[in-house]
Amino acid sequence: MAKVKLTFACGLYDRVLPLYTGAVPVEGVDLNFVNIDSPREIFDRMSASQEFDVSEYSSSEFISRFSAGRCPFVAIPVFPSRSFRHGFIVVNRRLVKTAKDLEGGRIGLPMYTMTASIFIKGLLQHECGVDLSNVTWVEGQINSSDKHGNPVTMPLVKPVAIERNESGKSLSDLLEEGKLHAIIGTSLPRALGRNPDVVRLFPDYHAAEKDYFLRTRIFPIMHLVAIRRDVYEKHPFVAASFYRALVAAKQHAMHKMRIQVSLRYMLPWLADHIAEVDEVFGGDAFPYGIEPNRPTLNALVQYLHEQGLIAAPLKVDALFVPIDGRN
Repeated sequence: MAKVKLTFACGLYDRVLPLYTGAVPVEGVDLNFVNIDSPREIFDRMSASQEFDVSEYSSSEFISRFSAGRCPFVAIPVFPSRSFRHGFIVVNRRLVKTAKDLEGGRIGLPMYTMTASIFIKGLLQHECGVDLSNVTWVEGQINSSDKHGNPVTMPLVKPVAIERNESGKSLSDLLEEGKLHAIIGTSLPRALGRNPDVVRLFPDYHAAEKDYFLRTRIFPIMHLVAIRRDVYEKHPFVAASFYRALVAAKQHAMHKMRIQVSLRYMLPWLADHIAEVDEVFGGDAFPYGIEPNRPTLNALVQYLHEQGLIAAPLKVDALFVPIDGRN
């Protein structure tokens, strides 16, 4: 049987690199790996025109579309991008001494609906006890060089106080000037390290994130893998094929990472990092499948509901198509 020609758009992460090089094939698929290192570009091209057959895709946007019944994709429980976010909360310490000082304040962020900000808002609310109901969210570029374009996203299901930054200045500038209490997101303001008043809310964020995971088992998931619904309905085998291939690619990358004869990455203490992964995550910080990720997925769904992105909570099992009769 002839292979099905499919495009897969994704950043060139170590855990997907074997698909790009061909070291790991996708069974039954003639794969065209489209390397795009800007996730936002991938999401917007998929959302606007379903340009790719398969791609990494924003977890929050997928769930929002799924909840609204306006989702031209199905998903498999593969999570190529995830990141702790404690270190991405930056405050002006003249205004903010503790997290509770953010109540009633103005917080800058690139997008209210982006997955990173969803997890950070959930962290502030549930871990720090911050009442977010009277916060004003200011959307804009954290630094003047940032580019976010015009994202294609779903509307909110309840009113939220969101403003666009029309000042002509970056959010970083506004934070320095005391016109914002904090900035959250996926990049750090340039004022951090330059202005002594601009500091992280969690100075020792590594320790805070480790403690958070050990207590909650939450390691924030940024992206999942989406397949165009029409492609899946015509070729349902591709879900299992991609899942198996992506699992194999990750295992391939993990094996290479652990070879100590010569450092594979420019991390002088790579062996120490690997030892910590073994200790904290049981050897795999990026597990695929639903069950090992249930605490994280449940938290994301809860936060999406609380923050007005979905009308009602969803069962996480319903978000993913079956893989060989299981998820």
